[in-house]
Amino acid sequence: MSRPPSGRRWYVPPSESTKMAAVVCALHAAALAWYVFGLWQNVQVTGSTLGHGAHTYGGRWKYLTFINQVLQTIFFGVCVLADLCPLFVSRKNGLGSFIVKLRDMIFSVLAFPVGVFVVTSFWSIYAYDRELVYPEVLDSFIPQWLNHAMHTYVLPLLLIELFACSHQYPNKKNALLVLGIFCLAYVSWLLWVHQASGIWAYPILEKLDAVGKSLFFATSFLIIIPFYQLGESLTRLQWGGRKSTKKKVK
Repeated sequence: MSRPPSGRRWYVPPSESTKMAAVVCALHAAALAWYVFGLWQNVQVTGSTLGHGAHTYGGRWKYLTFINQVLQTIFFGVCVLADLCPLFVSRKNGLGSFIVKLRDMIFSVLAFPVGVFVVTSFWSIYAYDRELVYPEVLDSFIPQWLNHAMHTYVLPLLLIELFACSHQYPNKKNALLVLGIFCLAYVSWLLWVHQASGIWAYPILEKLDAVGKSLFFATSFLIIIPFYQLGESLTRLQWGGRKSTKKKVK
């Protein structure tokens, strides 16, 4: 039996590595197909119901759930590109390296923390009072499977991705800066939608005064940061501790 090269935690024979890469690629392709189908069904269902909020100012883009669907679709699309790149370019090629870095950046900074936040925040508010986030009237034209596709299955797919594929996490300060900009941009977008149309994307915001809304947004931001840390910790647990930046060699 061949020994693992020094400095490596795991050693996989080339033949096994090729099989694993094929399995991971298949998982990415299946996840991409699922999200594309879910997005298409989302558009089709809401497009036939004039009473849905998608037909008000801002359309579907004022809902974090829809933005997350698009985000997850883009992420798994980049994953498929990263998987297929070695078939066309060498590992040292700049394009291949860029796509892998882009994949890792999207997963660590946005796809995982935002996806986990969507699932946990939705079902937490839903359990307290569903009318605050997902009124019962939506059940009449949005099938249950689509509701779970948007608010439930996101989490297991992200966990499968985390344990099936290694991701290099960036510098934490830069990552949290990007995540903070994303959160601030979304909150600003919600406020603009309200300013321009007089409507709130979520019923819960209609129940809160100015102070309550400020606390709600601040709390949401403070909650999403630990989700970023959770992804990083689980990645290190699965793949071993890796420094986010390489030390310069003099």
